[in-house]
Amino acid sequence: MKNILVIIHQPTSETGRVGQILTSYGYKLDIRLPSHGEPLPHHLDKHDAVIVFGGPMSVNDQNTLPHIRTELNWIPLALESKKPYLGICLGAQLLAKVLGAKVSVHPQYMREIGYFPITPTVEGKPYFNSLEYVYQWHNEGFELPAGAVLLATGKTFPNQAFRYGKNAYGLQFHPEMTGELMQRWLERGMEQLTLPGSQSLKEQLHKHRLYGTQGEKWLKTFLPRWINSIEPEQYLQLERRSA
Repeated sequence: MKNILVIIHQPTSETGRVGQILTSYGYKLDIRLPSHGEPLPHHLDKHDAVIVFGGPMSVNDQNTLPHIRTELNWIPLALESKKPYLGICLGAQLLAKVLGAKVSVHPQYMREIGYFPITPTVEGKPYFNSLEYVYQWHNEGFELPAGAVLLATGKTFPNQAFRYGKNAYGLQFHPEMTGELMQRWLERGMEQLTLPGSQSLKEQLHKHRLYGTQGEKWLKTFLPRWINSIEPEQYLQLERRSA
């Protein structure tokens, strides 16, 4: 059985649809929680890929949260291994920070909480052509790292997805979102729904009914292609066949 190293940031964190799909494909998830003292491996010989999920903390908390510094120091090992890396929200921001890019709050202190449209770049069309709306929950965004390829853009936070090298990806949004997971997030973070850039509870639930299935279908094709490091040209050919 193939192993995927999964880094989460809270005891209540869930891998959601990402974990469901990967386990259905026969992968085993090796879940680590560095914030509670669980160590990260010194090499990735026993792992086939790495996923770093999101969390409410900031990459800029490296001086106050030791586990953030630990992850920033560890990610270069993952990149040097050439194993596929997928960063989701905070995981993408950690990757961007490691690559020398700035991560910061919006100039007008806007947030993205809810479903928002993204637009693929020319380079990103093979990856995101079938994905219109994605679920977001963040108040910080990343600059595009030097040497990275921008794959998708958004209105409030312009950088939504990038690729670095052959198989390291950063996604600002949350493809793992399920209806049940969204309900839990909304219950825990209800006070944030009045902040600038946040959608109402009603709007978020409505948009999940509209776009949740689309996201699931996209994820079922993206994940195996990411793990197998399929080139963009091949990806586009596969996308056309599955359409």
